[in-house]
Amino acid sequence: MPKIREQRIETLKELAKVDGGLITTAQIEKAGISRVLIPTFIDEGILTKESRGIYYYADEFPDDLQIIQKNNPRVIYSYGTALYLWDMSDRTPHVWDVTVPQGFNATRLKKDHKNVRLHYMNADKWNVGITETDSPDGNRVRLYDKERCIIDLIKRKDKIDKQIYIQALKQYFSDRTTDKTQLIRYAKVFNIEKSVRDYMDVLFS
Repeated sequence: MPKIREQRIETLKELAKVDGGLITTAQIEKAGISRVLIPTFIDEGILTKESRGIYYYADEFPDDLQIIQKNNPRVIYSYGTALYLWDMSDRTPHVWDVTVPQGFNATRLKKDHKNVRLHYMNADKWNVGITETDSPDGNRVRLYDKERCIIDLIKRKDKIDKQIYIQALKQYFSDRTTDKTQLIRYAKVFNIEKSVRDYMDVLFS
């Protein structure tokens, strides 16, 4: 019996390596371990419950950005959080900005994560510019690309912190590697092409 227990713990440890320390109930069962053993693993300090159906191996430090998206695949990091992840803002967020499609049921998300600020977007525009990058802890997370970030900033200029706004725009338009053609394509989708071209004339000249 002790050998079986050690094998199970080793299995959990290997599962944890796959996804930055996170393990789901489905993964545990797929690995041949009964879900009825999960409370025992928690009591023994082997697993820590993060939210419903999600645990992390006790030796691993949880990645908040990764955990938020684990149960909420339609949550996309945006605004100040996306700028921070792209190194376009030197301000570490106190809350995580996320954008979700209209109609998204955020009850569970808000219950599990008090430090999330929600932004709603029409479903046909919500998926514009979704990409991935590494979180500061090295786990893959979904966010908007730099071009979509700039579009969001310009559209909501009056509601964005002025310092964050100016820093992000100056950095983006001074960077010769950013995709200005893509930016114009997005601007047409969001009906702000003239505003974007005006910024390009001033900041990208």
